[in-house]
Amino acid sequence: MKSIVEQIFIYAKENPQKEALKDGKDVMTYGELIDRIRIDKIILSKWYHLNANDSLIIAADKQMSFITIYFACHILGVTVLPIAPDTNDKRFQLIYHKVQPKLVIGFDAKGIECQKASLGDFENAAENMVLDNDLVEFPDLSNVADIMFTTGTTGEPKGVQLTQRNLAAAARNINTFIGNKSTDVEMLALPVSHSFGLGRMRCALSNGQTLVLLGSFANMKKFFRFIDEFHVTGYGMVPASWAMIKKLSGLKIKEYASQLRYIEIGSSPMPMEEKRTLTENLPNTRICMHYGLTEASRSAFIEFHEQYDYLDTVGKQSPNMFIEIRDEDGIKVSNGIEGEICVRGEAVFSGYYEMPDENKKSFWGEYFRTGDWGTMDDDGYIRLVSRKKELINVGGKKVSPIEVEEVLAKIEGVKDCVCVGVSDPEKVLGEVVKAYIVADDPSCISFDEVKKKLMHSLEDYKVPMLYEFIDAVPKTSSGKVQRLSLKKS
Repeated sequence: MKSIVEQIFIYAKENPQKEALKDGKDVMTYGELIDRIRIDKIILSKWYHLNANDSLIIAADKQMSFITIYFACHILGVTVLPIAPDTNDKRFQLIYHKVQPKLVIGFDAKGIECQKASLGDFENAAENMVLDNDLVEFPDLSNVADIMFTTGTTGEPKGVQLTQRNLAAAARNINTFIGNKSTDVEMLALPVSHSFGLGRMRCALSNGQTLVLLGSFANMKKFFRFIDEFHVTGYGMVPASWAMIKKLSGLKIKEYASQLRYIEIGSSPMPMEEKRTLTENLPNTRICMHYGLTEASRSAFIEFHEQYDYLDTVGKQSPNMFIEIRDEDGIKVSNGIEGEICVRGEAVFSGYYEMPDENKKSFWGEYFRTGDWGTMDDDGYIRLVSRKKELINVGGKKVSPIEVEEVLAKIEGVKDCVCVGVSDPEKVLGEVVKAYIVADDPSCISFDEVKKKLMHSLEDYKVPMLYEFIDAVPKTSSGKVQRLSLKKS
């Protein structure tokens, strides 16, 4: 196995004129891409005095200069901390003080005493830089390449350490399942500050594809213009992206049914009706949805057409990944029995940054404990029940908030909802279910009527005892529901 950056260099040497990156204004060939990576390596080393085992924070913006700096760091042996350009000061300070990077790129970082630079500084410097003839040394696969900080949906953000082997293995697994080819043209509209978007970037470039950079899914005219102009054959999206595409353009995407070879979906659950809508309107497209975490990228996959009868699952374990369902003592359970989803494979992370106690608790031997609760059937299909920390213990009986939400969302007038476990006000059951409802019109919904309707579809102990209207369900930028933020409020 070779690192992602080495794979890019190998492809570029054989195909220097092949287009690597486009953004609607500029084009960068593979030959130009590796030259810029080498130039940025020189800038990092000679201007900012970075060496192997140093680290830097970079604003992960979808610009060509971000991509070249990112891979330059990998060649140099510098660990990259890619974070969103709009990261709030509290989160930035937390990450900075935990890791103490030698350079910060793309952030003002007031009050921080360290070297700072902008993406533009690298672009300006590159214009007058002359490449030397030094041979490029590619990173060892055991090197920590990136540290990705989790969104903190179940607690304080953790620094997920990903080695060069983790990144290369994940790209191999994903490309194997989806079936990407070097002739594919992929549009990247996902943020590259999250593992999904960054992973799509690595998958495409390590595979010799052309990557088209789009700011976001919000600009539908540009989205469809790029599909037409660059003959895009695939892209990645989260369910919230599909909701936006559908809201702003209806089902226009079906006009490209014969052009789009693949779509990868992930990061949060997708309603069954939307899965079916996509499947019906894109009959020739390989629609792949993954299950995974930053710590264990794309652990499972499902393809909507081939596995249409299993759309209520997250699919089966990905190529070269191994999944077991284990109980709270780490013992593998029988098929059909609920337990914690545990994963092993070369794509599984190397550990949390400077959290030895957390690392010990996070593994059963070689298997990473995802914190997700689910089942596996006799055919290997995995059904996700809930986050383990989000399961609600009602008098000793476990309730999945997802199950309750699916029923609640079907009630007329309920626009969105989320359920959490709260202390039983009667102090009998330990916990009870509380439902937070986003209503089309709160004056038209009676909590008593909602409760009656739920009792027709759920066992008594699963029916929420408490209800509250909210303006919006709290979610991360990738669409993950932040139940615990409500539980703490």
